[in-house]
Amino acid sequence: MNIFADFAERVNKVVKGLDLAADAPELDLRRVTVEPPRDAAHGDLATNAAMVLAKQLKMKPRDLATKIAEGLRADSEVEAVDVAGPGFINIRVSRVIWERVITEVVAEGKKFGESSRGNGLKVNVEYVSANPTGPLHVGHTRGAVVGDALANLLAFSGYDVTREYLINDAGSQIDTLAKSTFLRYREALGEDIGAIPEGLYPGDYLVPVGTALVETYGRGLIDMGEGERHAILKAFAIEKMMDLVREDLSKLNVRHDVFFSEKSMHGQGRAIDETLDTLRKRDLVYNGTLPPPKGELPDDWEDREQTLFRSSNYGDDIDRPLAKSDGSYTYFAADVAYMRDKVERDFKELIFVFGADHAGYVKRLEAVGNAISDGKVDVIVRLCQLVKLFKGGEPFKMSKRSGNFVTLRDVVDAVGVDAVRFMMLYRKNDAPLDFDFDKVTEQSKDNPVFYVQYGHARCRSVLRQAVEELNWFSNTPGELQSADFAQLEDEGELTLIAKMAQWPRIVEGASENHEPHRVAFYLYELANALHSHWSRGKEKPQLRFINDKTPELTKARLALVYAVSQVIASGLNVLGVIAPNEMR
Repeated sequence: MNIFADFAERVNKVVKGLDLAADAPELDLRRVTVEPPRDAAHGDLATNAAMVLAKQLKMKPRDLATKIAEGLRADSEVEAVDVAGPGFINIRVSRVIWERVITEVVAEGKKFGESSRGNGLKVNVEYVSANPTGPLHVGHTRGAVVGDALANLLAFSGYDVTREYLINDAGSQIDTLAKSTFLRYREALGEDIGAIPEGLYPGDYLVPVGTALVETYGRGLIDMGEGERHAILKAFAIEKMMDLVREDLSKLNVRHDVFFSEKSMHGQGRAIDETLDTLRKRDLVYNGTLPPPKGELPDDWEDREQTLFRSSNYGDDIDRPLAKSDGSYTYFAADVAYMRDKVERDFKELIFVFGADHAGYVKRLEAVGNAISDGKVDVIVRLCQLVKLFKGGEPFKMSKRSGNFVTLRDVVDAVGVDAVRFMMLYRKNDAPLDFDFDKVTEQSKDNPVFYVQYGHARCRSVLRQAVEELNWFSNTPGELQSADFAQLEDEGELTLIAKMAQWPRIVEGASENHEPHRVAFYLYELANALHSHWSRGKEKPQLRFINDKTPELTKARLALVYAVSQVIASGLNVLGVIAPNEMR
């Protein structure tokens, strides 16, 4: 039950019933919203209907608001309606609405808030996609969590979601990986390799790869021809690095359905060739020249005819080169072929979660998706800003066991997976994130992950206590559903129900805008409402959840506690965080 969507329909019905609407047969109601008011003292719901419809109906917003308010007052489930400011409408609903909400939460449990908004639409979410040249670092961690939580959110909202990882196993970085691996292989054979040459990967994570090569090939690679050896080294190292990446992702509870090899698109008769041939027939690929870039010319710029993609026809700044001067394909050519592959897999939304350093790719990717699909596929890019590490409020430099960066594994091992995942989502993805190792492990209200998890554990503790102390209470779904929710009259209880009523709206808004951080923010607010009400019960015994003298009221309150636990658990599940039954 989404009471905000429900009352939006009621508001729209009132508007359509006004005599004024007869003069506006094409009345556009899409901008009409119903949401919680900024100040709860103003009411339970607020609508902007008069503000956004006044121009269409040729009225002053406040005059229109007055007429809409009159219509809403006729609704038997509306307790009061007030017009505020230039034309905002505040609504206070009757208690039957809150009784209906908690009845539904108790009945549906963790499924409360699930949405059919996606209607089975096929969505591809690509995230992480780090070069397979070493373990994942702290910068990859945020994108991994954001992508995974976004995929969870979309699935919870009724989309058919595929989680994808592009293995960048073609290009110069793989040649560098092979050379670095050969150095470690020689070291494993007993050779003194000295300092790692500049330009190669220095991390100790390649030491076991060198050892594994010796176990597999002995000294055989030494006398092998360079071309054959290089091919073996590349394939072997990529496999070992992807094993390492999968282990890192597993520690973060991040999973993918598809690992797509970029290398598979290269070569004669492969996807890039086929893609460019197809697009050339549609006049999307042509031979031409590009104007010089503005400002000082880079050293590698060439004034020559190139194979170009007409991305400027689809919103990009310029057309993009597809081939280098030596005839080899650019990275962008692989991006074009990969985009075509996804479109041909019948995805209707393509979501990319990138680091902030990929900001320059956004327009070209959107252009490619628009061009290849004839505008039938949406391309959405979400950029994750940098993560800065702190300890006790001061910048913190962890030991870098991998050569020159802090790994994902280092961070998870230091504070635990739940703290990492929740805190990576407790800021909007495009805002910088300060990650304080002390703050995310302290047991206080200032630590959001603890505060929310403690809320769930507190609920479960109350229910366990009730089973122990009340001989008539067994904590079964049927028993909780039979509670008389009209017994719940205290403002703290009604605040909790009103906050739970927002969960379906949060889910739909977060999935529509691809913003899983909204879930984390909401859970903190719900936990705060719970803890605040709990504290009131410490001062006023009559508000406590368990009272053997008032069984009907106690049963209703225990059902309320159960409902809160289910919504918190549902939200934490979307974020990929455990909902603990107890905290130690």
